[in-house]
Amino acid sequence: MTDFADIWSYLSQGPLLWLTATLAAYTLGDAAFRAAGRKPWVNPVLLAVALLAVLLHLTATPYATYFQGAQFVHFLLGPATVALALPLLDNLSRLRRAALPVLAALLTASVTAAGSALAIAAAFGVDGQILASLAPKSATAPVAIGISEGLGGSPTLTAVLVILTGITGAVVATPLLNLLRIRDWRARGFAVGVTSHGIGTARAFQVNPTAGAFAGLGMALNAVATAMIAPLILSLFR
Repeated sequence: MTDFADIWSYLSQGPLLWLTATLAAYTLGDAAFRAAGRKPWVNPVLLAVALLAVLLHLTATPYATYFQGAQFVHFLLGPATVALALPLLDNLSRLRRAALPVLAALLTASVTAAGSALAIAAAFGVDGQILASLAPKSATAPVAIGISEGLGGSPTLTAVLVILTGITGAVVATPLLNLLRIRDWRARGFAVGVTSHGIGTARAFQVNPTAGAFAGLGMALNAVATAMIAPLILSLFR
C-alpha cells in the first residue's frame, strides 16, 4: 500500500495522468451514450464531468493540479470553434436567405440569456463577482472566460457555469423543441447554438447537419453579441 501511495503521489503531479483520465472519462461517457441509443439525457460530457468529479474528490486532487493535464483539451476549444466555419460555408446560401430573422433572434436571445440569468440571481441576493461570472454563461467557453475576466468575475466559476449551461441545453433542447413542434432545422439549430454554445452545437450536429450549421452560426454570433451586451446588462444590476 505504501508503494502504491508513493506511485500515485508521483503520477498525480504529472500532466499526463490527468490528460489520460479526461480522455478515458469522455470515452466511457460516449460509449454509454451510444449504448443508450444516443438519448439526449445520456450526455457524454455530463457523464465525463461526473466521473472526473468523483475521481478528483476521492483522490483529494486540487483542480489546479488536474488542469495542468486537461489544459491541452482546453486549448483545443479554440481550434474546434474556428473549424465550425466549414459547415457554415456549406450552408452559406441558406444563411444569407435567413439573415434578418437570424439577427432578430440573436439580439433577443442574447439579451434574454444574460438578462434573465442576472435577474434571477439578483432576486436571490447574488451580487458582486458571482454576478459578473454569470453574465457571459451562454457564450462559448474561451469567449465567456475572457468576458468574465474583463467584468471582474471568476474565470473558473464562469467555466463551470458555461459547461452546466451547455449540458442542460444539449439534454433538454431536442425534447423541448419536439414538444413545441418546431420543425425548421435552421431555427432549432440556431436556438441551440445561441443558448448552449459548443456542447449544444455538437448535439445539434448529431441530430441534423443543417441544425448543426445554424447552431455553429448561433454560437459564433452570440459570442460577439454577449461581449457587447453582457457588460451593459450587468451595469443595470450593479
